[in-house]
Amino acid sequence: MPRRSVFLSGTAADFEAAFGTTIEQMEHDGGTYRGRTGALTVPAELADLVEGVFGIDNRPVAKPHFQRQKSAAGVQPHASNGTFTPPQLAKLYNFPAGLDGTGQCIGIIELGGGYRTADIKAYFQKLGLPVPHVKTVRVDGGNNSPDNPDGADGEVMLDIEVAAAIAPKAVIAVYFAPNTDKGFLDAITLATHDKTNKPSVISISWGSAESLWSAQAKTSFDQALQTAAALGVTVCCASGDSGSADSVADGKSHVDFPASSPFALGCGGTKLVASGTSITSETVWNENPTSSATGGGVSDFFPVPAYQANAGVPVSANPGGHKGRGVPDVAGDADPNTGYFVRVDGQESVIGGTSAVAPLWAGLIALMNQKLGHPVGFLNPLLYGSVVGTGSFHDITSGNNGKYTAKPGWDPCTGWGSPNGAKLLQVLGG
Repeated sequence: MPRRSVFLSGTAADFEAAFGTTIEQMEHDGGTYRGRTGALTVPAELADLVEGVFGIDNRPVAKPHFQRQKSAAGVQPHASNGTFTPPQLAKLYNFPAGLDGTGQCIGIIELGGGYRTADIKAYFQKLGLPVPHVKTVRVDGGNNSPDNPDGADGEVMLDIEVAAAIAPKAVIAVYFAPNTDKGFLDAITLATHDKTNKPSVISISWGSAESLWSAQAKTSFDQALQTAAALGVTVCCASGDSGSADSVADGKSHVDFPASSPFALGCGGTKLVASGTSITSETVWNENPTSSATGGGVSDFFPVPAYQANAGVPVSANPGGHKGRGVPDVAGDADPNTGYFVRVDGQESVIGGTSAVAPLWAGLIALMNQKLGHPVGFLNPLLYGSVVGTGSFHDITSGNNGKYTAKPGWDPCTGWGSPNGAKLLQVLGG
């Protein structure tokens, strides 16, 4: 049982009896969902074996981390208006040349929305790139369901178009799952153990504040990401788009999960200004500290991982000053005002958000995996170890995301910074 999961079915009464709980219909964010009251219990002889029970509660758990540039419809794909195509960003970030992702598979987790093949074909033809091979993988009844250009379709198309524009010959496997903790977790475990598509890197642009997740969910997701790391699969996770508060209006700082898992490559956001093929400035993305800024900070759940011991991770800005996992690890262009040219449901527009940074990094990792002939796998210990001081990053030292401020070296706004792709590949052995 490589996915470490047992799947059960039965009536609500069966589950109430099996797990000692009460199942009810509840209201949440204007809708209804199936939920429970009271703690879950399992027989004593199973207590040490059961890590979590998922599927009883089916409320939405995550949101996509993308933002549209206002009044951007019809923007043409060139950098003179301050926005970029993914290949233009690849040049600015010095991604290694002569690689196209051949032989690689990029897995993308989606919890809603969908893509239209005609849009993908039109987008890549306009960029002069090969049309990528995009595959749908259904998880727990999820499906490719494009129906709203202003909704989750924007996330799905952004992820596919960015990753595939960086690595156009890679197979893009899109895992569609319900937006529940069970659906999300099952998508990660299925992608990790997918013997058909075999993704070497997974991109996740969905998440929510760490405090909104149950302890069992955080633990189980973390275990799933640890398994991915052990199997050599890199998992890139967006760090959120609402600054250090991460959309929680309690005056405290919050990091986004699953980016806060020590086994995720947390991807933060910058504001990028360029002239031709040169970066003229890059600062922390913060157009509005509560609604349009990179997520980042210090976990109040996960302790400082060993690889961050010497990174200068501050204590949490919250009362008690918890010493925890610092987020993010890396960064890239995310400000929608310096965003990505995309096509969604027949419309051309510009989209930003840390949602764009995760597939950007996933594309770079696919290129490096192609060149090296093996997956780079769990990158975090290397980024905080042998890569430090090699020039593999553009260090972001200006700006803040609310409670945290950029500084030389690692910081809880943009991590180590944005990539110098060719240099990073060289350091990793390419």
